[in-house]
Amino acid sequence: MRYVSTDVKKIDANALVTGKPVYTADMMPKECLVVKVLRSPHAYARIKNINKKVALKVPGIEAIYTYEDVPHIRFTMAGQSYPEPSPYDRYILEEYVRYVGDVVAIVAGESEGAVDKALKLIKVEYEILEPVLDFTNALDHPTVIHPEEDYHTNFPIGGDRMRNLCASESMVHGDLEAAFAESEVIIERVYHTKANAQAMMETFRTYSYLDHNGRLTLVSSTQIPFHVRRHVARALGLPKTKVRVIKPRIGGGFGAKQTMVSEIYPAFVTQKTGKPAAMIFTREETFKASTSRHEMQIRVKVGSDKEGNIKAIDLYTLSNTGAYGEHASTVVGLSGHKTIPLYNKAKAFKFSYDVVYTNTMSAGAFRGYGATQGCFALESIMNELASKLNIDPVKLRLKNIAQEGDVMPAYYDNRLESTALKECLLKGKELIGWDEKYPYKKVGKNKVRSVGMAMTMQGSAIADIDVASVEIRLGDDGFYTLMIGATDMGTGCDTILAQIAAECLGCEMDKIVVPGVDTDISPFDTGSYASSTTYLTGQAVINTCEVLKEKMIKAAAKVLEVSEEEIIFTGDQFETSDGSKVLTLKDLGEGQAGGNINEYLSATKSHTSPTSPPPFMTGFVELEIDTETGEMEIIDYVGVVDCGTVINTSLARIQAEGGIVQGIGMALYEDIQYNAQGKMMNNSFMQYKIPSRLDVGKIRVAFESSYEPTGPFGAKSIGEVVINTPSPALAHAVFNGTGVAVRTLPITPEKIIMGMMK
Repeated sequence: MRYVSTDVKKIDANALVTGKPVYTADMMPKECLVVKVLRSPHAYARIKNINKKVALKVPGIEAIYTYEDVPHIRFTMAGQSYPEPSPYDRYILEEYVRYVGDVVAIVAGESEGAVDKALKLIKVEYEILEPVLDFTNALDHPTVIHPEEDYHTNFPIGGDRMRNLCASESMVHGDLEAAFAESEVIIERVYHTKANAQAMMETFRTYSYLDHNGRLTLVSSTQIPFHVRRHVARALGLPKTKVRVIKPRIGGGFGAKQTMVSEIYPAFVTQKTGKPAAMIFTREETFKASTSRHEMQIRVKVGSDKEGNIKAIDLYTLSNTGAYGEHASTVVGLSGHKTIPLYNKAKAFKFSYDVVYTNTMSAGAFRGYGATQGCFALESIMNELASKLNIDPVKLRLKNIAQEGDVMPAYYDNRLESTALKECLLKGKELIGWDEKYPYKKVGKNKVRSVGMAMTMQGSAIADIDVASVEIRLGDDGFYTLMIGATDMGTGCDTILAQIAAECLGCEMDKIVVPGVDTDISPFDTGSYASSTTYLTGQAVINTCEVLKEKMIKAAAKVLEVSEEEIIFTGDQFETSDGSKVLTLKDLGEGQAGGNINEYLSATKSHTSPTSPPPFMTGFVELEIDTETGEMEIIDYVGVVDCGTVINTSLARIQAEGGIVQGIGMALYEDIQYNAQGKMMNNSFMQYKIPSRLDVGKIRVAFESSYEPTGPFGAKSIGEVVINTPSPALAHAVFNGTGVAVRTLPITPEKIIMGMMK
């Protein structure tokens, strides 16, 4: 193939390195009203009174809005297809504030200085209520966080708001009791993963205006332009025809922008005033008043025979959704549904969960989306089981993994059509030098070098729900315009989809134009999340190209006055099978404008998939540990990925490297912390540690490709699977080097030393 499985340069590469991309803030006109919000200093309180009279006298202040001024329409900010499983549990502003940072009032003014001054002059009287800060005590706590009677869910998700229970579920496959009775070795452990910040470089930002027809238009840094349109319309009581969303370049998202965070406030101001309005979150606001990864406590019980054949798995997850329920039931589901299937030979399993409300910042989507937390727990206990059985953990996994053609009950009964997980295990073992280094070696008086490993899986789009639509138009100079609704977050999806189109149409990459996303113009796409773009939108591109080629051949046959069967399309021209007649693609394009074809040549196709084929990955790490101080240094990290056919080798490698680094951050450094009053303590990059290049050692990525028959050219996803293995692999290496099993993230020198002292 010409473009597939090559390292095609990103189509926006030159613009990136020369500083030309246009981000949301670059597009904000100078006359925009500045929008900021007053945030609650209390974790849980009822607003008794708001005095804004003095603040309104500040020169340049346009308006100040409180809960009395907004529509009382419950909605969700979760970027999910309708009907959303996330509860409708918030207003734009409300009488109750549910975490430190929740919004009390909206202030709009002509300058930032005026708005900042007005914010300080608003006087609020609160009735302070007892907050729920510990999610392990939230269920049936005397404090009810969502007592409102108009709380709404689109369908049952197992919640009971009066118990602070947002969602719950339990499923059992096989005879669990019998499988455990058959097991010769049973171990049970509890693991704890913390809330993490997505830490993307561009904070949340949106500006809004009314167009010449009075339609509300939003320009926003978002992964979900079509979902934003729906949520804004609902919250403001508008029909969707009155709302338009434009997505310019995004400076990173990692799932944070799969939730509507900044959009509603300037939108409301513009609706009320008729004036353009803009809101840019500070870094502190982005940390403390957006969404985080869900904190989870996961109890796992596994049973096996003495040879390491897994008989039973029982996994229970308690998840903290924070003050609101965005993504609550869907994230937690992946903690089991995308981990238990790795051990598909188990005779029985049980997966259950509870998701609780607390008075902390709302949790939401984050790369890995629950599978990351579940992977830490299940892979860690499997490593502990291997140690107890005195079996090489690689061999234990090889005994239990699913094979091609297997039905995976824990993965929604999907049939596994493609897997190279065995090859990934063997390749990773070879690259790290496992047989020579496992479990550890002393390299100095107080230094050991140890190795650890883990495996993981993810998905490729949400089966039977996610929809990708594509339109391709033939231009009048023989080029193509590729219209997509998927949002490029810097990952290069515009490039990958252009590669697929160029491959199908037999043209050069520079013949493909990819505009940005605009809900008025772009075909519908559920958004860039759930590892969907290459797999789902890529197949939509292929389908659309096939339809367009049929139309072009039909039109060329008409011009050349021959039958369609006689036409051969070479990519740049149409010729008859005997070579006697030729029509160039450029002439066909210009013919549209000239009128001799009487048809504008374009095609639109949508694609959804009844299955979500899992990509697989293994992670192997070599770690040096100082046994006197607990200090750790990553020497080598090897990731081996099965994402089906690799479409763009360079971009896939960068995705894997970036995901591994994020996973290392979760494993060793990142931990959102609150004080006793519910205030976030580390809400800046000075206090919230993410790894630098000096912290991650050597990272190596390899690919062991399978062929996925439902994917474009055999491709599966890669975006999320790459973040999952570092936490369990690093914990395993620490255990192998020191004997200390760290079951609560992050893994710190203090935890290692304290564990060694026991």
